[in-house]
Amino acid sequence: MRTGLEVAAASRFSVLRGLRVGAICNPTAVDRRFVHLADHLAAAEGVHLAALFGPEHGIRGSAQDMIHVAGGVRDPRTGVLVHSLYGPTFDSLAPTPAMLEGLDVLVYDVQDVGARYYTFVYTMALCMRAAGRAGIKFVVLDRPNPIDGVHVEGNRVREPFRSFVGLYDLPNRHGMTAGELAQLFNELHPPEERCALEVIRCEGWDRTKEWDATGLHWIPPSPNMPTVDTARVYPGMCLLEGTNLSEGRGTTRPFELWGAPFLDPEALAERLAAEALPGVLFRPAYFEPTFQKHGRQMCGGVMLHVTDREAFLPVRTGVACLLAARELGGDAFRWRTEEYEYRSDVPAIDLLAGNDELRQGIDAGRSLAELTASWDGELSAFLPLRKRHLLYPEA
Repeated sequence: MRTGLEVAAASRFSVLRGLRVGAICNPTAVDRRFVHLADHLAAAEGVHLAALFGPEHGIRGSAQDMIHVAGGVRDPRTGVLVHSLYGPTFDSLAPTPAMLEGLDVLVYDVQDVGARYYTFVYTMALCMRAAGRAGIKFVVLDRPNPIDGVHVEGNRVREPFRSFVGLYDLPNRHGMTAGELAQLFNELHPPEERCALEVIRCEGWDRTKEWDATGLHWIPPSPNMPTVDTARVYPGMCLLEGTNLSEGRGTTRPFELWGAPFLDPEALAERLAAEALPGVLFRPAYFEPTFQKHGRQMCGGVMLHVTDREAFLPVRTGVACLLAARELGGDAFRWRTEEYEYRSDVPAIDLLAGNDELRQGIDAGRSLAELTASWDGELSAFLPLRKRHLLYPEA
């Protein structure tokens, strides 16, 4: 198969010829020989690479989560000015009119991981809206959904709980590519913010398959997404960011390995095994994060081992982990209260969950079945919208 970047490169970027281009990219914007989009565009005949835009973690991917990225510097390889799209305020997440001045088109090429919390697609959406207001074209170089483009799971985001980890009404696992999401977002935007959108599709991608079937190399899209195994569990395990539990940052297996100093690994594994969750086993584990939550403290927890990718339900599994930690952690377990992704008026777990019912239900001791009972109804309302924007056939 070929990614959107490789398809565009094969045509010598004919869609961009004669235009002044701004590129939104990070280290994943490479072809299978690791030639970066910026280098392709700088060398392409008739294409003027005029600006680069760095999302969360930056153009080179070196910044940790929620760390502001500096702009106003020059890319060391191309000499092109780099603008930051991840600064200290929510307004800093979108390009300003001054940044877009003189540009004819914005090009987006960032690998997504298939979960609604991952901020890159919202950077894309905010840039699309800015392009719509400025009257410039927007091109998405599409890439596969690494955890397949078929499975959809979870609940949707209610309006009071919109944030940079849930800017649109998507389920936790959406089963779409960035290009498909771009089409969906463009439909939802007000008319004055709809852009002239073109998606350069992947060629030969089977949406029923996971990453290892693509033949592509995995480039970590962010510092704590080191493998595709991380992406597989992330749609559920990212919920732990809304607590005082370590989600495994500062270890070699973030989001697969999790726990806290106040948890007993054996008791935790036994409690989770009792849920009989499909496609996953829980191994008792001790670990010591090198940074972030409980840095340099011994934590007790479990490591997730996915045994059946097709059957595995990452979001349900993540909720089960929260429920077990709340029960076994007692008063030591806490919901995160610090500002999270530019909002301090709503608990982080509510922003991640898309509502306050998950937190309230867990605190009230509701069962996993009760906590997930509404999901099928919520998904039935989302699936027709999703289907309208699919670019690759479903089996």
